[in-house]
Amino acid sequence: MPIIPSKYNPPLLFKNGHFATIYSGLIRKVENVSQERERLHLPDGDFMDIDWSYSSKKPERLAIILHGLEGNAKRPYVLGAVKAFCENGLDVAAINFRSCSGTINKLYRSYHSGVSEDLEAIINHILKTRGYSHIIIKGFSLGGNVTLKYLGAHKNIPKEIKAGIAISVPCYLYGSMLQLHTFKNTLYNKKFKRDLLYKLNMKQQLFPNKIVKSDIQKIKTLKDFDDVYTSKAHGFENALDYYETASSLPFLPNIKIPTLILNAKNDSFLSEECFPTKIAGQNKSLYLEIPKYGGHVGFYDKKNVYYNEKRTIEFINSLKI
Repeated sequence: MPIIPSKYNPPLLFKNGHFATIYSGLIRKVENVSQERERLHLPDGDFMDIDWSYSSKKPERLAIILHGLEGNAKRPYVLGAVKAFCENGLDVAAINFRSCSGTINKLYRSYHSGVSEDLEAIINHILKTRGYSHIIIKGFSLGGNVTLKYLGAHKNIPKEIKAGIAISVPCYLYGSMLQLHTFKNTLYNKKFKRDLLYKLNMKQQLFPNKIVKSDIQKIKTLKDFDDVYTSKAHGFENALDYYETASSLPFLPNIKIPTLILNAKNDSFLSEECFPTKIAGQNKSLYLEIPKYGGHVGFYDKKNVYYNEKRTIEFINSLKI
């Protein structure tokens, strides 16, 4: 599909991408969202926690939400999406990736930007245990890449999957890694690295035969982290192999389910490759919207209902889902 013209025009302060990103991540509050936790036991002996929220309409429609790097199902951007879905007649399964629900997972591995096989396991579980006929997948940042990779790389997508939405998605991981290492992203870089190293030190205590403290001490950058841990723990040769293999960009032409990609032009995490205008123009199932503003998952809008939340509901309504 052609690029969708964006109508998003936030207040002056929120036209600054960094302000929008930081405010939405650290200051925004979303109230009155109820969640019930289900622990899904995976075939490999590990687990993931699903936080369920229910619409009062007892619908046949479900939204699956995937959070971003070092996020969880209780982050404001997830709760905002949960609230919007429930108020519009959808139940919600907000996923906590392995190690992200407040309890460290059982295995040495955890999650990464291309872990679409875990999304597949979640979908299969839901289809076996619940009666939903219409399922929408919405992913933020890392979760957006997982969403797109699942829809483009996996064969035999269940007929119940009706749409995908990817918000602030780094679909070209190598390019986003380079962006995160630039000076403008120093604060985010340090925050991600601190959180990741905290968990890796916990892993080291649980699996001293897998990694030693001296290896952790060598990690100075996010790329180092992916070389030392992400790639080795998840079957990739090194960080560069991980970025190439896990990126959703090569799989976008294969997507057959209507899918909205919403990436702000002033998102400091994204490289030019993360605005796939040519691919979207050649794939009738891809709807690409590139607002001038929004930062990274920072689409502030009136009454604490963010633009990405409004656009998601508009999108699925336009598809008559």
